Order: sequence, then C-alpha cells, then structure tokens
Amino acid sequence: MWIPDRSCFHTKPLGETMSTLSRLTTRLAVVASFAALLTAACNTDSNGPSSLNLSADRGHAEHENDNDNDNDNDNAARGSSSGFSVLANAAVTCTGGSVVGSVGTFLTAPPGAITLTEGCLVSGAQDIGGPAAVSAYNAFLSQYAALAPKLGDNCPVITGTLAGANLAPGVYCVSSEAKTGVLTLSGNANSTWLIKVPSGALTGTSFSVVLAGGAQACNVTWWVDAAVTMTDSDLKGNVLAGAAITVTRGTFAGNAWAGADGVGDVTFTQAAVVGCGSGRGGRGDDGDHDKGKCNQGVGNGPEGCDPGNSNHRHGSNDENGGTPGNPGRKGGH
Repeated sequence: MWIPDRSCFHTKPLGETMSTLSRLTTRLAVVASFAALLTAACNTDSNGPSSLNLSADRGHAEHENDNDNDNDNDNAARGSSSGFSVLANAAVTCTGGSVVGSVGTFLTAPPGAITLTEGCLVSGAQDIGGPAAVSAYNAFLSQYAALAPKLGDNCPVITGTLAGANLAPGVYCVSSEAKTGVLTLSGNANSTWLIKVPSGALTGTSFSVVLAGGAQACNVTWWVDAAVTMTDSDLKGNVLAGAAITVTRGTFAGNAWAGADGVGDVTFTQAAVVGCGSGRGGRGDDGDHDKGKCNQGVGNGPEGCDPGNSNHRHGSNDENGGTPGNPGRKGGH
C-alpha cells in the first residue's frame, strides 16, 4: 500500500488554518449563488421562462402587436369586409356592359333602386336596402372613416396627371387634377397601395392603371374625398368615394362603393366591371384572371364569367372580344 510522504504536508498554526477555511467557505457560497442565478436565467421548464427570456418575449409580443396593426390597416385598405362589388347610398344604374359581383343599396325603394338597361348583366345578388346591403354599407362607412386623412398625417400630395408614374407599395396622396396616361403599380401579390385624393374628386379620361410584378387589383384602394368619374379608362383598385361613382365605357377591376358623405349613386355605362367582392377581381400583370361559372349562353354579350366553366381560363367565345357563334376567339385564343 502506498503511504504518502509526510514531506508533502505543510503544517500551519490552528488559527491560521481556521481563517483559511472561512475564506474558502465564503468563496464557495459566492460561486454557488452565481450558479443559481445562471440556472434561473436559463430555466425553460414548466414553471415558466426566466426574467431574461421574458424580456425577449415581451419584445417579440410588441412586434407581433405592430404586425397586427399593420394587418388591420391592410384589411381596411383592401375593403374586404362587405362581399359586395358595388354599393350606393340610393341608386345603382347599369346601361349595357356587365358587373361581376353583387350589387346593393343602403336605402330601400324608393328612393333605393337598381336599374339595369340595354342588356346590362349582373352576375351576383341585387339587394335594395336589405339587411346584407345595409350591413355592407355600414362596413364601408367605417372603412372610409378609418382611412380618411388625419391631422398630422405626413402625406405629400403628388400633383399632375400621374402619366408615367411608377409607384411602389405604400400610402400616397394625389391631387384632384384630371388623370390620364398610364400609372404603373409595381409590387407582388401581397403588396398593398392606398392612394388618397384628400380634397376634391378623382377624374380620368383614357387613364390606365397597370399592375406589375404580380400586383393585385384587390390590394389597391382609392380613397376619394368627393366623386369619381372615369371615361374610356382602365381603373384598377377598390374605390371608396365620398360622393358618386360614374364609369363610362372602359374597364374597372375592383369594388365601387359610393356616397360616404351621405349622397352618392353608382352609374356604369357600357363598362365592364369585375369586383373584388366576386372573388375574381384580382388581376395581375398578365391582364388575365380565372373566371367563375355563370348561366349566360354564348351570344348574350361579355359577362366576365365562363358559362358552365367549359373553358376556365379564357371564358366563352363572346368574351375578350370574340364573336358569338364563332369557336375562335380574338387574338386566336
């Protein structure tokens, strides 16, 4: 058996030895306390997170709340709550052309009225002052108020016709000067635009909105202080107007909601309207979109839908400028 060499031991007086032990005990207590703190900080058991982790969680929760607010603003801008493609305070009039989606008025008849003449086709419901239309109109009023310019907003007004302008996703204010030419909105399928006319009307002649990069019409919102009048134009986006909306010829992809300030009718004349309330208003940069089925027969005029879903991408042969009764289509497709 190995016996240690006594020369390895160093003897000290008893008092000095006790003092050394006391210092060692104190150091061990400090180390143990620090280890306990580290254990608590890293603890992730069922008793809950530590104070350090909780601080990080609170920061993450704050970011989540910010994202929720952004989503609320996007939803308001998109105007997705009503389910109606066209809403007026009192009257909707459609002469020729077509409307894909449901049409409603806030007021009952009279003066509430939906008047379709010269073969105007409406693919959805027609509700004159019924509960669904009233509820939708009230939702529109709430969205209009939520998006209205507020004191202290930083939104410099872009003047001019907007011809040649290319806008990234965001919030913009534009003047009430008449619009013409081509406005390009460049983004992706999730991008949103809110374009406000804070004072006056939105008018346009031969004015076109082009969507680039996969941008969707239903993610564009036009907030207008007064009336909206488009002639021979290709407008894209949901229109929330303080007064009337009038579209003569041309095309319109989006919802048309009029009369937030108390008086406002919607009038379409020989216009092709595809609303976001129909679920088929989100046209991208290819200018094409899937069409839903309808009961219209070939030869009854363009309706923005596909009879029987027989040709889901390109519609019936009187769509897209084709000739009724001719199996061919304009442009050879």
